[in-house]
Amino acid sequence: MGLDDKIKHQGEELAGKAKEGLGKATGDEETEREGRAQQTEAGVKQAGDHVKDAAKDLKDSF
Repeated sequence: MGLDDKIKHQGEELAGKAKEGLGKATGDEETEREGRAQQTEAGVKQAGDHVKDAAKDLKDSF
């Protein structure tokens, strides 16, 4: 798993938080939902990053 992918996924999460905040501030429920969905998607990608890292660490230990 490359560092660039990890940074990208964290950036997606931050963008989702910003979008959710913008939606809350403007009363736009759709934008708020989109922001939460973007955060969830980024979280799933980050979980995949962790699984890949753990698998690599396990492989390297042999």
